[in-house]
Amino acid sequence: MNTPFMQLSPLLQRALSDMGFEKPTPIQQAVIPVALKGYDILAQAATGTGKTAAFGIPIIEKMDRDQGLGSLILTPTRELALQVKEHLYQLSKYKKLRIWSFYGGRPVYKDIELLTKNTPHIIVGTPGRIKDLTQRGVLAYECVRHFVLDEADCMLDMGFIEDIEWIIRRLPQERQSFFLSATIPTPIRILAEKYLRRGYQFIRVSGEDLRPNIEEKLIKLGSSAMKITELEKIIRNHEHEKAIVFVKTRSDARNVAESLKRKGLKVVPLHGDMNQKQREESLRSFKEGRAMVVVATDVASRGLDIRGVGLVVNYQIPEDPEVYIHRIGRTGRIGSHGKAYSLITPEDNRALGKIKKLKRDYLQL
Repeated sequence: MNTPFMQLSPLLQRALSDMGFEKPTPIQQAVIPVALKGYDILAQAATGTGKTAAFGIPIIEKMDRDQGLGSLILTPTRELALQVKEHLYQLSKYKKLRIWSFYGGRPVYKDIELLTKNTPHIIVGTPGRIKDLTQRGVLAYECVRHFVLDEADCMLDMGFIEDIEWIIRRLPQERQSFFLSATIPTPIRILAEKYLRRGYQFIRVSGEDLRPNIEEKLIKLGSSAMKITELEKIIRNHEHEKAIVFVKTRSDARNVAESLKRKGLKVVPLHGDMNQKQREESLRSFKEGRAMVVVATDVASRGLDIRGVGLVVNYQIPEDPEVYIHRIGRTGRIGSHGKAYSLITPEDNRALGKIKKLKRDYLQL
């Protein structure tokens, strides 16, 4: 294995080999050696570049099975919490660490029951549920030595900063912290200055490495009424590729999914009105290939790492240009090629201009 993997313990190297790791991605190459030296880290890299392994590898390398709860990782969504948990589970399988995830949408008594029976080594969770469990007295942080704030900019957008600060203030002072984000707006920089230790390392891969391997295409239409026909054509032209179609609202997700189903396409919705079991079933169908298309609101645009997504379609482009960057980041992940098509009508010109400006700034970092 290439450095920095060569300096890892045999158990972790064996897990990496099982997972098919051959060489580190640029963000892993930059973060892992610095993290192993104990520095706090603020890291910026595009989605799909391997940020989870960048913090997960050094944390697992340092974890001791006898230390109790050693690491707390906050994610903005339950889907991302489950993904991070699974990724860390694979990395730690020969160290046999207990890695649990906690998030809203399932009965809290199940989490309480689990925590009263045993102690995990690593917890991955959403801020609201982690705060709730702490307030109930079933979650304590005295042994935590590693803290991760994943998708920090998404946390900001979703209004989680107060809960995050509440949690951070209860962590031990002697800890190593990782803040990871695709973009670094000013509030995230302020948060880092406030809670990362003096001398923390700001790591940002180069502008070229930030550029995902994505072919972007704008499809201009005369009116919104033309979109569903154009969307069906795009999907049929890519029938062997998994596709994510992004819409603005929950009702849009339901309606577009139903329209495509009536046309004989294998489609599932993913939106906030679905309960946790329904959302997990949609994702499972998509991952396993029983459905080739998922129609999603932006609940799914951050952090989801679904292998083999070849196409993203913006059925409606977002008003926030950073959301566009995160949406198209669902394809072209870690070296693979992807396509991102956007259906544009005349009323989208203002939002399109903001996206073009952000992309110019984003790639010139």
